[in-house]
Formats: sequence, C-alpha cells, structure tokens
Amino acid sequence: MNDDSAPSVGTRDNPAPAQIVLHTVSTFPSVPEMDDGAVLGKLTTEPAREHPELLAPAVTAALSGWPEEDVLVAPIDPELADTAAFCAAYDVTLEESANCVVVAGKREGEIRYAACVILATTRADVNGVVRKRLDVRKASFAPMAEAVERSGMEYGGITPIGLPADWPILVDARVIATERVIIGSGIRGSKIELPGAALGRLPGAVVVEDLAKPVL
Repeated sequence: MNDDSAPSVGTRDNPAPAQIVLHTVSTFPSVPEMDDGAVLGKLTTEPAREHPELLAPAVTAALSGWPEEDVLVAPIDPELADTAAFCAAYDVTLEESANCVVVAGKREGEIRYAACVILATTRADVNGVVRKRLDVRKASFAPMAEAVERSGMEYGGITPIGLPADWPILVDARVIATERVIIGSGIRGSKIELPGAALGRLPGAVVVEDLAKPVL
C-alpha cells in the first residue's frame, strides 16, 4: 500500500520533484518578557499600591486617588535611608535620586510651606526661587520636628506624594527630565521608584526651571 504522506523517491533517470517548504512568518511583533526584578541599582521593586505596609498612610491614601500606574516600592534598611548612605548601599546614583525638602516662610504672621523636589546632585535655591514662589520675605528649611509633624511622614522618608493639599510642590525641571528616579515613601524602611516626569503630574505640582543649583 502506498503511503501518500511519504516523500517521493526518484531514480537517476527520473528524479523526484524538489520539495517546496513553506515558512510561516508572523506579522505580529514579539512581546518582551516583563522583568519584575530590580529596576535601579540593587533594589527589588513591587507595585506600590500592593504594599501599603511599605508606605506612610498619607502616601497610601494619595496613591489611591492618583491615576499614575508606574509607581513601584522597594524595602530598604531604615538605617540607610539618608541619601548618601542609601545610594552607596543600593548602587543607585545621585543623578537617579530625588530629595523632597520642606521649606517654610512667614508672611503677615502666616507660615507658608512648600515642598521642593530636587535631584541629589543639586541644592534648592531657597532664598531665591523658592522664596519668590512662596511670596515671603525670607524662606528657610523647615525644622525637622515641624516637617515631620506637618507632613505625617518620617524624617528621611518625606515624599511629595501625600503632602498637605495646600502645600505647593515645586519640582525642578531636572527631575522631570530624568527617566526614572528614587524618592521617599513616607517611611525610612522603603523607597519609591517612578518616572521623573510623573512627579510633574502630582496634584499641586509646578515644574520650575532652575529651582535648584548644582552642588559644586
């Protein structure tokens, strides 16, 4: 019995016809595999909204009403929360780390606050740009105890996400131009990672050119 599925066999005088092999080419682009591991340095990140235990309560509440999806969180050693120690321990560059500093000034007896988000390679122009934005005669960094009490966050973990609604959030343009940055989470035991541009989309955020000056 002949097997129609078997290939044809020819002879020297009557060779078999050449086989034609059709290759199917997909018209759909391949989808890259997602990497859930560390994104910056040695940090192992997870979606921030799934880990409220790694966030200050005010940060958790703010994230629930903020449409930005690409917000990650990573646990760290609380003893290494300060910028220099953190960057050295977790292999994150200062250019990828953004600090949030609280500035205060007084006008007609009223204390006005603002949060400044700047790269760790820079220093906020407190008595220049920030003072004018607050419309006060003199501005200075808020005392530690005052910043902690007013923000509801831990010192060394203060973040622009979840600050009082009446505080303007001044974001240096250098931060916006950075692809991904590390910021505080409201506590010392973790850090948040997100696109730099996302910070300009926070409620109350204002992007300011030259808010900070490079540290020499």
